[in-house]
Amino acid sequence: MHNLSFASIALLQDLIKTKQLAPHEVITFFKNRCEKLNPKLNALLEIFQTNDSFDPTSPLCGIPGVIKNNICMKGIKTTAASKILDTYYAPYNATVIDRLYKAGASLIATANLDEFAMGSSTETSFFGATKNPWNLSCVPGGSSGGSAAAVAAGMVPWALGTETGGSVRQPAAFCGIVGLKPTYGLISRFGLIAYGSSLDQVGIFSRTVKDCALILELLAGNDPLDTTSVVEKNYTYSARLSGKLPEKLHIGVIKNAVEAQGIDQEVAAAIQTAIKAFEKMGAIISEVQLPTFDYSAAAYFIISRAEAASNLARFDGIRYGNRSMKAKNLSEVYGLSRHDGFGPEVRKRIMVGNYVLSAGHAGQFYENAQRVVRVMRNEVVKAFQSVDLLLMPTAATPAFQSGAYANNTLEMDLQDYFTCPANLTGIPAISIPCGLTKAGLPIGLQLMGGHLKEGLLLQSTDAYQKITDWHLKNPIIE
Repeated sequence: MHNLSFASIALLQDLIKTKQLAPHEVITFFKNRCEKLNPKLNALLEIFQTNDSFDPTSPLCGIPGVIKNNICMKGIKTTAASKILDTYYAPYNATVIDRLYKAGASLIATANLDEFAMGSSTETSFFGATKNPWNLSCVPGGSSGGSAAAVAAGMVPWALGTETGGSVRQPAAFCGIVGLKPTYGLISRFGLIAYGSSLDQVGIFSRTVKDCALILELLAGNDPLDTTSVVEKNYTYSARLSGKLPEKLHIGVIKNAVEAQGIDQEVAAAIQTAIKAFEKMGAIISEVQLPTFDYSAAAYFIISRAEAASNLARFDGIRYGNRSMKAKNLSEVYGLSRHDGFGPEVRKRIMVGNYVLSAGHAGQFYENAQRVVRVMRNEVVKAFQSVDLLLMPTAATPAFQSGAYANNTLEMDLQDYFTCPANLTGIPAISIPCGLTKAGLPIGLQLMGGHLKEGLLLQSTDAYQKITDWHLKNPIIE
């Protein structure tokens, strides 16, 4: 059999279409690889049997993928990597799952994550930390680290993750793959276990931009079950991938981001090299200042915790979640079920969220954060009047060592510094690999587009991948 480990969706489709491989052979190969590598990486929580009936006319016939374990799949244990949901089996499919099944996808596993998607390293999972396939002593990023590690390790060619403040793009950068966060509302959130509802979005991991465009076409579209989903008619992203940049593409390099304190020198150098590559392809490059981006991490911190406290109130041992057997009265049912069921990171975020929403503090914190977001949105709209795309690093550093920030929660929270502006403003953003450090760790480049400008983002980053080979480099894990 072909060595399919790092094959793209496009290549697998071609091998199946020309009958060089049967769909079940591809599925078997990747399931075997998942079972072989998962003990090393802990990227997957459950590998399961799939339907062996294949429709050759389906776009994803024989193409396996994995799903972050906070997206509901009927009959599958859906825990969000939390002890409190350790016995929960989803009674229905999320809309994205139904759309993938309709496209013929074989979903072969669920992926590990930070508990309730709260974290930037996939170290807070009740089921143990995930490791980075490029260096097993490093984190894969988070919270969608399991999905990112699975794609980077060649366990599957694509995966779904979710984003609240960068949980697709940051792990994509740390693992050397493509990670897309679409416009808020472009992909339905129905069936996603909520963290911060005004920020949450399902995102896509893949090896190439072309593969990402294909998955996005299958998932995008209005959903009557999600009142925040947008009505957008044009989803032909793949047709725009000409291998060339759009004519007169104007990229704004966010000066206060690329020159921010604390950026690793190798990351800064790789970003500058990528900017030159876009310039060589014909892009117009200029510097832009977006002052409110400097306040985005603080605003994100407050809003995400506030929404988390509200969303997680339902997990109380009565409505949802495991009930403590030690409780002797109703008050203890609530208190002990939540204390024993949630990990320390989730408990901390709930407490902060309740504080910033409390009487006497909401005006000082939550309402001020919302004011910052409104100014940010206006600033971004104005920026896109003069440039087509915005560019900055995905993360300030490459993947860090596991446990590096165990006693430094501020540094861990600042992992969202470059990614959360896109969540707060609702615009699409993508991370693509643009280099490797001397130590062999991937570096991610981030591009952001205007509202519903996924087509422009994908066309531009696909053109970059045509003249570079960073997306073709893979970790050695065997």
